[in-house]
Amino acid sequence: MEHPPYVSTTNACKLCKPLGACLAFRGIEGSVPLLHGSQGCATYMRRYIISHFREPMDIASSSLGEKHAVYGGGPNLKQALQNVMTKFGAKFIGVATTCLTETIGDDVPAIVHEFRREMHDGGSPHLPALVTVSTPSYSGTHMEGFHAAVRAVVEQISEDKTNSHIARPASLNLLPGFLSPEDLRHLKEIMDDFRFPSVILPDFSMTLDGPALQDYEKIPRGGTPIEDIRHMGGAAASFEFGTTLDCRTAGKFLEERFGTPLHSMGIPIGIRETDVFFDALEQLSGTDCPEKHVLERGRLVDSYVDAHKYLFGKRAVVYGEEDMVVALTSFLAEVGITPVLCASGGRSGRFKQAIERITAGISPQAPAVREGMDFQQIEELALELSPDLIIGHSKGYTLAGKLGIPLIRVGFPIHDRFGGQRILHVGYRGTQSLLDRIVNALIERNQNDSPVGYAYM
Repeated sequence: MEHPPYVSTTNACKLCKPLGACLAFRGIEGSVPLLHGSQGCATYMRRYIISHFREPMDIASSSLGEKHAVYGGGPNLKQALQNVMTKFGAKFIGVATTCLTETIGDDVPAIVHEFRREMHDGGSPHLPALVTVSTPSYSGTHMEGFHAAVRAVVEQISEDKTNSHIARPASLNLLPGFLSPEDLRHLKEIMDDFRFPSVILPDFSMTLDGPALQDYEKIPRGGTPIEDIRHMGGAAASFEFGTTLDCRTAGKFLEERFGTPLHSMGIPIGIRETDVFFDALEQLSGTDCPEKHVLERGRLVDSYVDAHKYLFGKRAVVYGEEDMVVALTSFLAEVGITPVLCASGGRSGRFKQAIERITAGISPQAPAVREGMDFQQIEELALELSPDLIIGHSKGYTLAGKLGIPLIRVGFPIHDRFGGQRILHVGYRGTQSLLDRIVNALIERNQNDSPVGYAYM
């Protein structure tokens, strides 16, 4: 593909790195994310996140201005930490850096270490857990920020299992990446059905999708308990979702530091990838797959057969976060849809290889795979490829309108529809829901395009 005659990004197919870190931090019990940077960064991220999850989202800020770019933001960060402790009573504060503070060179870990010492010297022995992570936007995407924050939490909180004086049953660490709250609830249900204790990190199934309450809570209930994070090194194994992750993940750290066995796998969307997840659970737990999940799989297989006449030969453009695109592409290839373009704003360098692996021998043609893309580039390619549907988040709405084809909304962000936080993507059940949505979207398009219409399929 020829390089476009411009150097700027036009409608990016990614979000900023500290936004991902804030989402990860939100999934920890008693947490308040704190951005070390300007107030505008925190305001933008709060607004963006609230629009998808429809929940209050507090992100504290050290509120740096012009003078701090010259003199440094250390005093502001210490004051921000003090304010969060006093006003929120946080059990955990996750500090993420921004472009400004990385550019001026603030040593955030050193500032936080100094803050701890000053608080202890001042007679305040009970501090919240404080975790720092480097997340300048110019160095990556929101998914890289998310995974960096999860690793930072594990690195800075988990303890050597040999130092624990409390016997704990063998458990599973589940590191699912950035899924929806509904996905996390379903994963917890699966763990309960296998009767296998688990620690899901992060867990924002309540903190970003909670019930209506009589009284407002400054910090919503839920999240991964800090005490559970401390003991993650003693788990029987770690399951980590993602086929494009680098070697600096939380699961890899636990394996290297504590010897916790790591099982890396794709996001369980579609029969193949979900089978991998359930097979690993059966092996680890020593328990056969519960009957209800066997039945869900059987119904899904039956649905694949029923849907084949509607889906075979259809062409799809898939875009979004790299690992989500890989999982969706695997599912599309299973049901007979041909992915013609797989695009992401990420630049992991592992995206193309992952797509080739899951489409080999099953898809009639290899899709075009592009990383580091924006939506102007995606549009230029999509117009040439004549797709029948688009799968991705809300940013593809304009493109779907130009092409006159359905947009199946998945992932994050979903700003132009209600209930984005309750979309179930994973497992046999999530795959069933996704299959039904795709088939019905194509049927509806055929009905709308027909001069006479029809009411029976």
